[in-house]
Amino acid sequence: MPLRPVHVNIKALDCPALGRFWAEALGWSAYQPGVTTYVGPPGGPVWPDPVALGIDFVPVPEPKTTTKNRVHLDLATTSAAHRTELVARLAARGATPADVGQGDVPWTVLADPEGNEFCVLEPRERYLDTGPIAAVVVDSVDPHRMAAFWGAALDWTLHEVTEDQAVLRSARGVGPYLEFLRRPGGKTVPDRVHLDLLPYAGDDGAAEVARLRELGAADLDLGQGDVPWTCLTDPEGHEFCVLPLL
Repeated sequence: MPLRPVHVNIKALDCPALGRFWAEALGWSAYQPGVTTYVGPPGGPVWPDPVALGIDFVPVPEPKTTTKNRVHLDLATTSAAHRTELVARLAARGATPADVGQGDVPWTVLADPEGNEFCVLEPRERYLDTGPIAAVVVDSVDPHRMAAFWGAALDWTLHEVTEDQAVLRSARGVGPYLEFLRRPGGKTVPDRVHLDLLPYAGDDGAAEVARLRELGAADLDLGQGDVPWTCLTDPEGHEFCVLPLL
């Protein structure tokens, strides 16, 4: 069976502090199961079947570069008043306006306290049932190519493929969308934000990794050494990890 996304993985200088910021942004809770900080719905991470696509903050010594992240989160709002309130609340907790060349748009682009860009969207019908995270958005040179790879890699449903975007969502119709949006230029620095994927119970993780390689994934050496997960890149160089079943 194909894999499922279980975390958005974000590298951080100060995991607890950034976790608190994002817990406030999403109305969720922050947990520290180890050296990482996990942000998810109340109740803590439910392993190996999380109830939501949470965020796992992993400590690194290097700060974010000035280069825009190629992966970011879009936050959902339910009304104009909700969007205004959320932007003001996050600004009070360290978010700053960000200019990524968006021009005059109805949503608000911000950066978290470590510089990771994200968007607070105006109310949109598509995202009324997603929860606080509307979408995980990935810059893409060729959305058709990403649709072919990720549509086969995941057990998520492919909702839309055009020249400008590819859109997937869990087959259960819950949680955020995964959106590949056409953007000029390719990858120039390591990703600060990536997805962590997990096999289902009873599936062969090594066989799943081999299948991903056949689909076009490549092995990635970040100096991770001997770890129980597998680091890969998709056909456009976006990093992701396949976690082991515990």
